[in-house]
Amino acid sequence: MAVRGDEFFRLLGALVEVERAENEQYSSFSVRGKRFGYYWPRTQTVGLKQTLSEQRALVAERPEVFEEQFTAGGFGWVVVHLDGIEADELAELLFEAWRLSAPEELVASVPDWAERSPVAG
Repeated sequence: MAVRGDEFFRLLGALVEVERAENEQYSSFSVRGKRFGYYWPRTQTVGLKQTLSEQRALVAERPEVFEEQFTAGGFGWVVVHLDGIEADELAELLFEAWRLSAPEELVASVPDWAERSPVAG
């Protein structure tokens, strides 16, 4: 039940128009200039944009896997510990983070991962 960093990047690669920026300690990910995620290799965690209600639900349900990162612009960001999540659940959260940042016409051009998950590879 753990996702490795390379699996996270494979899932990320299945999304369209993802822009990656590197920092000394982390990578960040945007779609058309709007940030939706982070990856910290040292801690094997990712930060993902979610709705406020989803952020609260994830943290309340499994605080050993999810923690509140911050809130901004009406969204709640969550830290996901990769060693505590399965790939299919991470894929859904990653798609949702991307969807919350991508323009509507781009979202409409991509199949919803809840219906057709990229986990199988």
